[in-house]
Amino acid sequence: MLSDKEQLRDISSIGLKTVISELPPASTGSTMTANVCKKITAQLTGAIGKQEDVSVQLEALDILSDMLSRLGGTLYSFHSSILNCLLPQLTSPRLAVRKRAIIALGHLVLTCSGNIFSELTEHLLSELKRNESTSTTRTYIQCVAGISRQAGHRVGEHLEKIVPLIVQYCNVEDDELREYCFQAFESFVRRCPKEIDPHIPNVMGLCLKYITFDPNYNYDNEEEEMMETENGEDEEQESDDEYSDDDDISWKVRRSAAKCLEAIVSSRHDLLQDFYKTLSPVLISRFKEREENVKADIFSAYISLLKQTLPIQSWLHASDASGKDDVPLTMLQNQVPNIVKALHKQLKEKSIKSRQGCLSLLTELANVLPGCLADHIPALVPGIVFSLADKSSSSNMRIDTLSFLHVLLCNHQPEVFHPHIKSLVPPVVTCIGDPFYKITSEALLVTQQLVKVIRPLDKSCSFDAKPYVKDLFPATLKRLKAADIDQEVKERAISCMGQIIYNLGDHLSTDLQPTLKIFLERLKNEITRLTTVKALTLIASSPLKIDLRPILGEGFPILASFLRKNQRALKLSTLTALDILVKNYSDSLKPAMIDSALAEVFQLALVLAKAATMCYSELMKQLTAPVYSSGLAGASLTLHKQAYYSVAKCVAALSSACPKEAPVTVNQFIQDVKNPKSSSAVKVLAFLSLAEIGRTMNLSAQRELKTVILEAFTSTSEEVKSAASYALGNVSVGNLKEYLPFMLKEIVTQPKRQYLLLHSLKEVISSSPANGLKPYVEDIWALLFKHCECTEEGTRNVVAECLGKLTLVNPSELLPRLKKQLSSGSPHARGTVVTAIKFTIADQPQPVDALLKGCIGDFLKTLQDPDLNVRRVALAMFNSAAHNKPSLIRDLLSAVLPSLYNETKVRRELIREVEMGPFKHTVDDGLDVRKAAFECMYTLLESCLDRLDIYEYLNHVEDGLKDHYDIRMLTFIMLARLSTLCPNAVLQRLERLIEPLRATCSTKVKAGSVKQEFEKQDELKRSAMRAVAALLTIPEVEKSPAMAEFSSQIRSNPEMASLFESIQKDSASLPTSESMDMS
Repeated sequence: MLSDKEQLRDISSIGLKTVISELPPASTGSTMTANVCKKITAQLTGAIGKQEDVSVQLEALDILSDMLSRLGGTLYSFHSSILNCLLPQLTSPRLAVRKRAIIALGHLVLTCSGNIFSELTEHLLSELKRNESTSTTRTYIQCVAGISRQAGHRVGEHLEKIVPLIVQYCNVEDDELREYCFQAFESFVRRCPKEIDPHIPNVMGLCLKYITFDPNYNYDNEEEEMMETENGEDEEQESDDEYSDDDDISWKVRRSAAKCLEAIVSSRHDLLQDFYKTLSPVLISRFKEREENVKADIFSAYISLLKQTLPIQSWLHASDASGKDDVPLTMLQNQVPNIVKALHKQLKEKSIKSRQGCLSLLTELANVLPGCLADHIPALVPGIVFSLADKSSSSNMRIDTLSFLHVLLCNHQPEVFHPHIKSLVPPVVTCIGDPFYKITSEALLVTQQLVKVIRPLDKSCSFDAKPYVKDLFPATLKRLKAADIDQEVKERAISCMGQIIYNLGDHLSTDLQPTLKIFLERLKNEITRLTTVKALTLIASSPLKIDLRPILGEGFPILASFLRKNQRALKLSTLTALDILVKNYSDSLKPAMIDSALAEVFQLALVLAKAATMCYSELMKQLTAPVYSSGLAGASLTLHKQAYYSVAKCVAALSSACPKEAPVTVNQFIQDVKNPKSSSAVKVLAFLSLAEIGRTMNLSAQRELKTVILEAFTSTSEEVKSAASYALGNVSVGNLKEYLPFMLKEIVTQPKRQYLLLHSLKEVISSSPANGLKPYVEDIWALLFKHCECTEEGTRNVVAECLGKLTLVNPSELLPRLKKQLSSGSPHARGTVVTAIKFTIADQPQPVDALLKGCIGDFLKTLQDPDLNVRRVALAMFNSAAHNKPSLIRDLLSAVLPSLYNETKVRRELIREVEMGPFKHTVDDGLDVRKAAFECMYTLLESCLDRLDIYEYLNHVEDGLKDHYDIRMLTFIMLARLSTLCPNAVLQRLERLIEPLRATCSTKVKAGSVKQEFEKQDELKRSAMRAVAALLTIPEVEKSPAMAEFSSQIRSNPEMASLFESIQKDSASLPTSESMDMS
């Protein structure tokens, strides 16, 4: 390689590169790799240091980089000699050599020791301070940026010294130097968010100053200038000889400033308001940028600002949207006119890139602030039409335009589009006919939305839709008929046609029937059947009463047969479809058709009862037959539990439809229960049916009812007992006067049945209207408080649920009473009160919310309660609040988080040894509390991410990864979630997070262990592997040596490799959001 002949050099260096890329990684434990590396390294560093010939230097640097990136850890002993040979190369006269030396250093810092890293930073800092020549300073700044990109978390501690130096160099008149400064800032912001924090205002100020830095171009009086340049582009060139445009690299400075701003915006959600004050106006004023690449980056910075503003999951914040979350939105609303003004002309520019930028920005805007473009539609429509009709537009351009139009139509009121329908329909129809399937499919989506706009059925509207039917219908029909098109187009054509018939069916006259016949064909096809079922459901629910008789005869049995299919989505959609068909078309259904469906399903009877076409007793028989035939006395429940509830609801619906027959039925059920021969299934059904009937009818005429129910409380079957207590509760709802005092008395006098009676009471409180309960509140309250110190936890939980639901009857008076109880001496009572609060929090807005918000802080103080169980229920309550109504706790997080994190620690004093015969067994009493704490942490990720200090949070996740089986399972899921929510923070901590994962994946179960132990370990490994798979999706994760080594370990170990593959297969078939079910 060091020979003088060029060919020999080339061949030998290619040979070396190949050898290195084929060496097995160090983790496989082969000694060959280490030996080869040691042999080559010394020669390479020598060649780099002494060589006069640049091409040899370049090759040697390249090979060294390869070795460091793949096998850095193996070269440990050489690190300092490598560093000493690389540093002088940064001042090499050849820029290519410097560039490769920077790359090699970047790979070195990933694996080198702390001392070597400090040595390198010290050297860079001292050189930066010396500032010999601008060109070397540039290189050093590039080197700092490169190192920070590769190993950002290590640069963190040196930032204090680095940033001021770079800030100082921003003011030197040298465009390239400035560009590198901003690149360095950008990598600091992305890689060390915590350490750069104090410098953010300073950096942002510089970015804003230089994003408008364009010394050689005059932007003033744009309007006229636009006119001039269009006519006389050539004149301008001549007057400009003394400074040709090719030397102007100020655009690089602007571009790097824009990228740096984007990094700041996407990582600092907390500064949104400042961004809208200072940054947004500057960015908007730069939409006129003349350099396309820069403009693209300015757009993407603004889009990322809009994405940060997107209100977090709307349902979580529905109740508390007012308040400070609104400020950025209002500020944005005021800037919309300026945005449109800056963009609408550009929608007609020649350049496709800038048009696409405009569209993606506007799309994001319409999503963040639905309705905000209503006043600007006239300005935007010409641009949309232009891009759709323009011959030179690329297909991507058209797809972007169509998807923007779709978002626009979805997010604005129909009226604003009516003046423009005439110009919008023709280009959209042309796109439906486009040969490229992606365009067709987008155009069909737009058409589906357009149809809703042309004729909104939910409000009266004067716009005449008739003229447009003749364009939209045939174009869609052509796509609906075609059998040889893309799957996505097929599905969208079906949905689109469904929408057309729903909104415009009465304008189709003779075309309607043939089109419905096509739907029948599509129902029979496995690929399109689900979409067709949904489209038919839509058509059947149309207020235009579309005539479906021609297809019902054949269609109904097909639908009924879908209920047998093993595809959940299809079953559910079919049920909805049948439900609507029975509701709206009951007169055209023949009993035979209904039988075919009834054979498949219970629930439908609910609807049928309302259209009772068969006689009462016949239906009753059909409903209850499966239960009566399921077994004689003593047989356990064979049907699914839910089936009983469904049948009972049907029975109740029938009884209310035919009130004359009801008493007979009720008697029949009471006899069933009394009959000792009845199976428990029959008894359960009887009680549930009595419950459903009793809730709406007054059953006080049935004298035996009370005794029958109370007798059942002593039954041997748990199911019968709980059905009886459900019945007592619901029958009481139908007649509070008689039953409630009786129930309260029983609770006091019958301690044995207390638990079941309390369950009945819970039913009464949850199902009765508030004003009906008012007279009894005091008695119930007093009774419940007698029981809130009961030793049985099950009973306490029911008491708590009753208390919580009772509080909702009169919150202003009862909530303060609960608060008083917090100071009570017994931990049981405190625990019950806290659990009661959990039951007052629901995910829908309620009158109690405002009161809760005021006092939930007091209840959360129980997180520091001396009693373990109280802390556990406090965590459960906190979790419920964070999950259902984050607004209650968002502002208290700073106070609550320390106590929450405190509960994640393992407490030695709570672990005890229990002797079970000859074995000693350790029991950890603190496990449940820790588990609850980690569940809360997971919930906070979803609802309050912006209020968490992620680094502090990760410390506790890291501890959890080494904890007990249950906790590890939880933290693996958290880790997977974190790697999508805040990948940068996870990257910084990778080394520490991977160790426990590796330990879990490589544990072996002892040979003689029980089957459960094997299954447990297997589950753990799968879960850990899922976390690993999620970590591998983080961009740039492969640069981490720890991760690279671990993933090569996975590949080389057959057991791990097969597990990893199966996880990847699973995740490909799962929907994307893999989250923990917290219900």
